[in-house]
Amino acid sequence: MKVIDLTHTIKPDMPVYPGTEPPAFVPANSYETEGFKETELRMFTHTGTHMDPPAHLFGGRTTLDAFPVDQFIGRALVIDCRDLQEGGRITMDRIERYGKKAEKADFLLFNTGWDRFWGDERYFGDYPCIDFDVLDYIVSGNYKGIGFDTIGLDPIAEEELPRHKRLFMENEIVNIENLTNLDRFGDGLFYFSCFPLKIEDADGSPIRAVGWLE
Repeated sequence: MKVIDLTHTIKPDMPVYPGTEPPAFVPANSYETEGFKETELRMFTHTGTHMDPPAHLFGGRTTLDAFPVDQFIGRALVIDCRDLQEGGRITMDRIERYGKKAEKADFLLFNTGWDRFWGDERYFGDYPCIDFDVLDYIVSGNYKGIGFDTIGLDPIAEEELPRHKRLFMENEIVNIENLTNLDRFGDGLFYFSCFPLKIEDADGSPIRAVGWLE
């Protein structure tokens, strides 16, 4: 079995969404004083490689802890969009290239190649995003989730988050942001897991996203 980590490491100097505080690691206990090491971790629920549920945008909608646990595991397909230029739009022809495999997937993961800018100011630039035809295809399907190697489903300049709202308004689905290493998979289906922390009333959570091939 070949297992591939699709998750960025959480650390104090990591990239975070503009206006958000980075995570803080505060020493709580030490080997010298208490005989063991323990750290207080402070961070926002949408830090690093993380997941959004419908409750991220809409009060009264599904929180992450309310989903059945099998929502976070299944078969995934990487949609290769690495040839798109800055500001490009991901259109339906990208998905159509994969034929029936796209219909058999539980998760569609969009590889823009933007993870190469992780740790650089360019990461917060005009990354490629799905257009609304793709979004309509997703919400009319039976997908458990979608994922991106960028910091957002919507362009960073669109503060009204129209794609998030369309995705979550009526659908029981999750959205994953800040994935990495999606280029490690070819054009076939593979197994994928993206378990969030089990936080009460969770509007989001960091995840450990992993893909594997038999």
